[in-house]
Amino acid sequence: MTRNPFVRALTAALLGATLSAQALPALAGIKDYQFQLVQQDAKVGDAVLAVRLVDKRSGKPVTDAVIFAKRLDMAPDAMEEMATKVEQVPSTEPGIYRFKAHLGMQGRWRLSLAAKVQGETGTVEGDLIVQAAK
Repeated sequence: MTRNPFVRALTAALLGATLSAQALPALAGIKDYQFQLVQQDAKVGDAVLAVRLVDKRSGKPVTDAVIFAKRLDMAPDAMEEMATKVEQVPSTEPGIYRFKAHLGMQGRWRLSLAAKVQGETGTVEGDLIVQAAK
C-alpha cells in the first residue's frame, strides 16, 4: 500500500511533537514555593521580621512576589486573639520581604503570609514561628 509522502511527513511530525512534548520539564506548581524566616528570634518591642520566599526546586529566592495578606498573632502559645499590626517595609535585598510589627510580649508569634508569584496560578501561603525574647 503506497501512501502519499505528505501523509507520511505529517504522521512523522505529529509523532515527533508528541514525544518531545513529554520530555519538556514540568511547570512549577504553587507547592514549589515556601516562605522561610531569615532569623527565627526577635526582641520584644518594635521588630523588623525578614522573610524569604524560595523556589524549592532551585533554592533561589523569588524577587517579584506580591504579598497581599499578613497576620501576626500568638496562636502557638494558645493566644490567637493576641494579634498585632503588621506593616510591610521596603527591603534592601532582592528576594527578602521585611515586615515591621510590635511584639508586645515574650513567646512564640505566628506570622501568616499569602502571596502571588508572577506567572503562577494560586496563592502561596505560609505560617512561620518567631520566638520573641527580652
